[in-house]
Amino acid sequence: MSAAENAEYLTLKWGTLKAWNFTSAEGIALLQRYFDIGSSMSAMMQHDTPEQKDIVCALIDVCRAPTIYLDWDDKEVSKEEAKEYVRSYGAKVPA
Repeated sequence: MSAAENAEYLTLKWGTLKAWNFTSAEGIALLQRYFDIGSSMSAMMQHDTPEQKDIVCALIDVCRAPTIYLDWDDKEVSKEEAKEYVRSYGAKVPA
């Protein structure tokens, strides 16, 4: 396996997981926990529970990539920005 094929990454869309590659035992275990809770095969249809949002934030922390890709915005962001994106996605803005 080449270094590029082994590289970890995480892509988010609609506030949740869209694409990923984790090679660490910790990342793989977190993904398993996330999917054990239950998920949609479509990022657009997924509505993460608070626990799943916590898991996505943990995945962001353990991802070996220096940045996280936001698919809808077509940009790389810091891990802190990515966690804020996950936590705030879908939150109602007070009128």
